[in-house]
Amino acid sequence: MDFFEAVARRRSIRKFTDEVVPESVIEKALEAAVLAPNSSNVQTWDFYWVQTPEKKARLVEACLGQSAARTANQLVVVVADPKKWKRSKPALVEWVKKANAPKPVHLYYEKLIPVTYTWGPLNSFGLFKAVAAFFTGIFRPILRGPFFKRDLQEVAIKSAALAAENFVLAVSAQGYSTCMMEGHDENRVKKLLGLPSSARVTMVIGIGRAHERGTWGPQMRLPNDQVIHRV
Repeated sequence: MDFFEAVARRRSIRKFTDEVVPESVIEKALEAAVLAPNSSNVQTWDFYWVQTPEKKARLVEACLGQSAARTANQLVVVVADPKKWKRSKPALVEWVKKANAPKPVHLYYEKLIPVTYTWGPLNSFGLFKAVAAFFTGIFRPILRGPFFKRDLQEVAIKSAALAAENFVLAVSAQGYSTCMMEGHDENRVKKLLGLPSSARVTMVIGIGRAHERGTWGPQMRLPNDQVIHRV
């Protein structure tokens, strides 16, 4: 399917048929998801393909029983966790060595990333970084974050959301449909998946064949001239 066709046919489907989605469709979409751009290439995301009936039932309940979850044939949870930078560091350091990257790139992954992704007990180290940035910023341009745990969770969520978009477009390109759900009880989803406190559930994605009443109306978008600005 043409890329722009896949983009145009993607809709948030609220009701699916009972058709079984082949596992190969999900596998291919997940492969596309992990190719998404992400901050500093630290890949602070995880994708939980919930397959067991008992866990699927609990996930549907945590999604407030909404139809997009209840009727979905497959469910994937996209999770962001800034602490996962530690998982990526050895591979990234080896990667820049093998690629014979410039010295600043080595310093970036070996020194700067650990500093950036550390917030310390009660955000103490984050506070130190914020104060230092404030006074430095009086004299020259400087990054104003991320410093604190919530800042770094936000960075990870952005990357995870980009991956989720890759995922749903890859599903769309294969002729199936999705619904990206932010309506869920995050505490219950985290408990179901055994996630740590640093993790954030970015979204739950329902996948299936769109029901003829999967949407209640045509797609609506604001006019381009209201949201696209040439400056």
